[in-house]
Amino acid sequence: MRCLVVADLHYSLPQLDWLLSAAPSFDLVIFAGDALDIGSYVDFRAQIVVVKKYLSLLSGVTRVILCSGNHDLDERNAEGEKISRWIAEVRQLGIACDGDSLTIGDTLFTVLPWWDGPLVKQGLEQQLRETAPKRLKRWVWVHHAPPANSPTSWGGKRFFGDVDLAQRIETYQPSMVISGHVHQSPFIPDGSWFDRIGNTWVFNGGLQPGRPPVYMVLDIDAGMAFWLPIGDEQYIDLNAPIQRPAAPMTDPPAWFTSLGRIADPNLARPLSAAG
Repeated sequence: MRCLVVADLHYSLPQLDWLLSAAPSFDLVIFAGDALDIGSYVDFRAQIVVVKKYLSLLSGVTRVILCSGNHDLDERNAEGEKISRWIAEVRQLGIACDGDSLTIGDTLFTVLPWWDGPLVKQGLEQQLRETAPKRLKRWVWVHHAPPANSPTSWGGKRFFGDVDLAQRIETYQPSMVISGHVHQSPFIPDGSWFDRIGNTWVFNGGLQPGRPPVYMVLDIDAGMAFWLPIGDEQYIDLNAPIQRPAAPMTDPPAWFTSLGRIADPNLARPLSAAG
């Protein structure tokens, strides 16, 4: 099983176009939050309509997981906590979203919501308690915020991660946690796109403008994780102890070149420019 992972596209239509074109090459697309952009000049309601159309098309070509991020909150519950009503609606498209779990082979994916207050937070905790006995060989969480005190949540001066998530990882020890939210972490000193907490791998691909977006690929069966920004493609072996830095991707696999890009040790460029 090969998973394409993105986060923090923030209503970038060129990046959403690329995601739609790349999706058929993968068994699963994992969108780890912030599909929308609360700072955009485009009306929030219009953004939702457009993004839901992209999600509908994506769900027609592969499986899709989507969790809410802080930019995706469009309503308040009765207690006044911000929630993402529109993300709950994409369940009708066959997309696993906040509160859901999805089983593919021997891997259980659990989708956790962004929480803005105690009620949603309690629901998240209950979701994990009820799901834990059902865990399979691999248990993968999708949650927009990375854990606190991890290089995946390092912002340059302080950590921006979720303290409660870090504690939950220690309690349940899932196989992986896939996140986003802290855009700069993979690109700055002391930050990273990957971490390991106990037996749990943690990922945050970060944010990079342009097409394609920065993205990750998890090759579950091969036990490999690839981080694919422009010009600095890297990979790690998930079956080995954590090592830093990650290895450069000098021998790209077929799925990578099929996306219209090639990689050499120092440069990524379009296939059309390769001659």
